[in-house]
Amino acid sequence: MEYRRLGRSGLMVPALSLGTGTFGGVGRLAAWGTTDATEARRLLDICLEAGVSMFDTANVYSLGESERVLGEAVKGRRDKVLISTKATFRFGDGPNDIGSSRQHLLAAIDGSLRRLGTDYIDLFQLHGFDAFTPPEEVLSTLDVLVRAGKIRYVGVSNFSGWHLMKSLALADKHGFPRYVANQTYYSLIGRDYEWELMPLGLDQGLGAVVWSPLGWGRLTGKIRRGQPKPEVSRLPKTAEFGPPVPDEHVYRVVDAIDEVAKETGKSVSQIALNWLLQRPTVSTLIIGARNETQLRENLGAIGWSLTKEQVAKLDAASKVTLPYPYWHQRTTFTDRNPPAV
Repeated sequence: MEYRRLGRSGLMVPALSLGTGTFGGVGRLAAWGTTDATEARRLLDICLEAGVSMFDTANVYSLGESERVLGEAVKGRRDKVLISTKATFRFGDGPNDIGSSRQHLLAAIDGSLRRLGTDYIDLFQLHGFDAFTPPEEVLSTLDVLVRAGKIRYVGVSNFSGWHLMKSLALADKHGFPRYVANQTYYSLIGRDYEWELMPLGLDQGLGAVVWSPLGWGRLTGKIRRGQPKPEVSRLPKTAEFGPPVPDEHVYRVVDAIDEVAKETGKSVSQIALNWLLQRPTVSTLIIGARNETQLRENLGAIGWSLTKEQVAKLDAASKVTLPYPYWHQRTTFTDRNPPAV
C-alpha cells in the first residue's frame, strides 16, 4: 500500500481508506449495507493485510451504529488503525443537536468516542459548514479538543472555497489548529472539485479525502449505455442525497473507461480509482464495500498506473463546461491562472 501525507500535516495515510457507511444498516442509509460487527472484523482483516489502515465514519451514519460497529471491529488493534469521523449534521431532536456550536461539538465528540470505544479520534472533520456559528467559536472549540487529546487532526467536508479560506485565515490569526483535510466529492463523473477547491488545497496544504470516488456507485461497471440499470443497487434508494449527474455524461465516461479497460485488463472501478490517485492534492480515496468481493475488487486499483495517454482520454471524456468565473479564467487569463490539472 502506498502511504501519502495528509495535506501539509505530518500524518501519513494510506492511498485507500475504507468507508464504513455500510456498517450498521439503520435508517435511510440501510440501502448502503447492513454490515454487522462480525462481517466488519473480516473486512478490517482484509484491509489491514493489504495495508489499508484508515477507516472513515460519521456519527449520523446509521444513527451512530456505524461508529459502534467500527469500534467493535477495531477492538484489540486500535494502535494499528486510523479512525476518521465527522459531525455537525442533525443528531437528535433538540435545538442544539445540530451544527458546529461549542455545545454540539463537545457533545458530538464525546458521543463518538463512546460509540467507537476509544479515547481519541485521529481525524475529525466538520461534516458541513454551519453559517450560524461564528468560525472563531468553531475553531476555539476544536483547539480545546486537540489540546485535550480527544482529536489529533482536523478537517472539513462539503465546504465551499470561501468557507475554507475564511476558517484558515482565522486559524492563522489566532493560532488555532489548521484544517489539513478536505473530505470532498470527486470522481471521473464529478470534477467540480478541480475548479476552486483543488487550487485552494495546493495553495493552503489541504489533502483531499475523497468520498464517493465511484460517483455514487455509477462507475462500478454495472451501468452502461444500452443496457438496463441493475435491479440490486443503492442508487435508486439514495439518489436524492447523492451527487447529481446526467445519464448521458455517465455513459460517455464509461464508454471511455471501457476502451481503457481493454488496454489494461483492469475493471471499470479500478480504472476510475486509479485515475483519481494520479490527481493533485489527493491523499486518500474512501472506498466502500458491502462484502469481501467488492473490497478486493477496489483494492486492485493500487500497484499500477494509467499511462498519460489513457489519462488524457479519460480527461477528455469527463470534461464539462466550467461555470463562471472559471471558464473566463481558463480562456482569457490562463497565463496568470493556470489550472491545477
